[in-house]
Amino acid sequence: MNRSASTDVVSMPSGLDDLRREITRTDRELLALLNHRARLCRQVGRVKSAADQAVFKPFREKEVLEGLVAENPGDLPDDHLRTIYREILSSSRRLQQPQKAVYLGPEGTFSYFAGRELLGSSTDFEPCPSLETVFAAVAGKKADLGIVPLENSLSGSAGQNLDLFLRYGVHIQAEIYLRISYHLVGAGTGLAGIQTVYSHPRAIDQCAAWLSSHLPEAHVVFVGSTAAAAREAAGRPDCVAVGHRQLAAMFSLNLLAGPVEDAPDNWTRFIVIGHQAPAGGSRDKTSILFTLPDKSGALVSVLSVLARGGINMKKLESRPMRSEKWQYLFFADLECDLSDDEYADLQAELVENCQTLRVLGSYPAGLHLNDC
Repeated sequence: MNRSASTDVVSMPSGLDDLRREITRTDRELLALLNHRARLCRQVGRVKSAADQAVFKPFREKEVLEGLVAENPGDLPDDHLRTIYREILSSSRRLQQPQKAVYLGPEGTFSYFAGRELLGSSTDFEPCPSLETVFAAVAGKKADLGIVPLENSLSGSAGQNLDLFLRYGVHIQAEIYLRISYHLVGAGTGLAGIQTVYSHPRAIDQCAAWLSSHLPEAHVVFVGSTAAAAREAAGRPDCVAVGHRQLAAMFSLNLLAGPVEDAPDNWTRFIVIGHQAPAGGSRDKTSILFTLPDKSGALVSVLSVLARGGINMKKLESRPMRSEKWQYLFFADLECDLSDDEYADLQAELVENCQTLRVLGSYPAGLHLNDC
């Protein structure tokens, strides 16, 4: 949002010492207000606990951020404001009740950074060895939340997740879209003498042209994650890893080149799953899974129900069911809050036209962040 900077500078001090004193005074005021906010958040936590409500309320957090951005006079850029309040909201959740979020590990994967972007650093993050263990931990209430990659703008959907939604009773709580940018990190100081490139197969595939042009003689070794690649490259000046730029700081490596992806407009949609269905607030998106009876026009009937209800379908895809050959599972994103009472009749009509229907969750549409 473009705004002109505040012009009210009449009462502002002009000397450096005076400016610093004013900043110190302002910091103390902020500290007092933050502590007042913390006390209120503890009270909110007690109310939520008594009512058995979830701590994570993505619709409320989106409401807070959008309200602040709308009222921001412009001296503080909107992206700075969002970063600051991401951590304030993260701290507020922890004051209400510590939360554990699991993700496909190890630490340093894009799922990890997506979780940090959405939930902030006051959340306890724990890596899992597979997507299934992420779903199992959340469904079994061994973790409060899970961060899962759902689809990529270049490589499509992570089909395994649709199978896991069938097996585990979890719900989509929130989503976030992150632009995926790859960098070259290593223990050396340049590209000369690099003999081995480590990374996940998808990262190598999305950087293939750059690697062929800049490191044509290097041997490519596939590993389980970009974080594992950085670990392999640590302490070996003739090796590099392709991954998130923050891996350099995490593994005491140097940032040698980047971005190195062949297609810069590369986005991944991550979702947050929980064992409770989200409730209350403004939720403008719903994801559903459904199967169809084996008869002519079955899919058309479902689409007609949505069309008559004025619902825009943002995504529709099918996947073979592993349990039954030649049967298909459909996943759809709908631009509505299907759990709202106004859609009760429409949802009943969907049930009549589907063989099975499961609402995975209604949640706020996620932000698109250019760099995580």
